[in-house]
Amino acid sequence: MKSQAHDELLDVLKGRFEKHPHRHPGLTWADVQARLKKRPAALTVLAEMEATGGEPDVVGGPGDGIRFVDCAAESPAGRRSLCYDRAARVGRKLNAPSGSAVEMAERIGIALLTEDEYRGLQALGEFDRKTSSWIRTPDDVRSLGGALFCDRRFGRVFTYHNGADSYYAARGFRGALVV
Repeated sequence: MKSQAHDELLDVLKGRFEKHPHRHPGLTWADVQARLKKRPAALTVLAEMEATGGEPDVVGGPGDGIRFVDCAAESPAGRRSLCYDRAARVGRKLNAPSGSAVEMAERIGIALLTEDEYRGLQALGEFDRKTSSWIRTPDDVRSLGGALFCDRRFGRVFTYHNGADSYYAARGFRGALVV
């Protein structure tokens, strides 16, 4: 990552960090910056999270590391209209989507949120009030052809199921990166 782009991204991340202190109590920006300095490759991942509309912010740490999660109000715009994973994408015979959430997350270098992580994020604010987000689906559900997604409606967080090969313009995915 070039120095100017690096500095611009750090400014964006710092601004978001300072705007939402309730997401990361007990952490300072100096803590975050020091961790990022030790793992400069993380900035490339964070830049891609930002470029695809994720608005990553720190939502935890420092136990196992500093955790960045997509905190955009709605599911990241650059990560929508995707089925769940490669098997679902390849298996779809008609109107195949351009990609899948799992494949894109792997390409970016992030992990899809689990249901517990998604609910934890929702405890920090209101996300996905108009969109929905694929979440990491347990193997027993996926082996039956399904996949899980979540959203917030009527002041509640809901977990739903759908065929893994389904995709919608208002469904994307949120990811996490531990630095």
